[in-house]
Amino acid sequence: MRAEALTWSAENCTIGRAMEVLGEKWTVVVLREVFVGIRRFDDMRVRTQIPRQVLTNRLATLVEHGLLRREPYQEPGARVREEYRLTQKGLDLYPVLVALRDWGDRYLADPDGPPMITTHRDCGEVVHVELRCEAGHELVVREVIPRPGPGIRPLTTPQDRHDHELTVAKQRRS
Repeated sequence: MRAEALTWSAENCTIGRAMEVLGEKWTVVVLREVFVGIRRFDDMRVRTQIPRQVLTNRLATLVEHGLLRREPYQEPGARVREEYRLTQKGLDLYPVLVALRDWGDRYLADPDGPPMITTHRDCGEVVHVELRCEAGHELVVREVIPRPGPGIRPLTTPQDRHDHELTVAKQRRS
């Protein structure tokens, strides 16, 4: 499988594209805040200590990519302002944040434990992300095989092909 994977181009990788949107620390922190119900700029800035311009930029990026939408609100006697609400595209990221939280809780939590626990509203049990195939089988990572999808692209540049041929020749010698 490894040699075959070396013939695929990674230029249109959807993980790479997702990281272009989400890859900065503060972007995921902003999403975390909106998921826990913090929707207003000043509340986010106070809770997270994100510099004003950084927060402005991250919110604009999330709106531009359709993960958040602006919604006007007005406190009595104040001007109209905007808060940020998750779109369906943003809500679809929740399992990703839960997976990141699970990993962080396992490897990076303080000795006292994680700072937040997410529970199921109906039964109260802790929520986790599971890896499942479309048939419903629960999987572990070593049971998963990457395969080319309909959008896969072959390596196309002469340098790509040359590098691939060198790698294959080296693997044959070993």
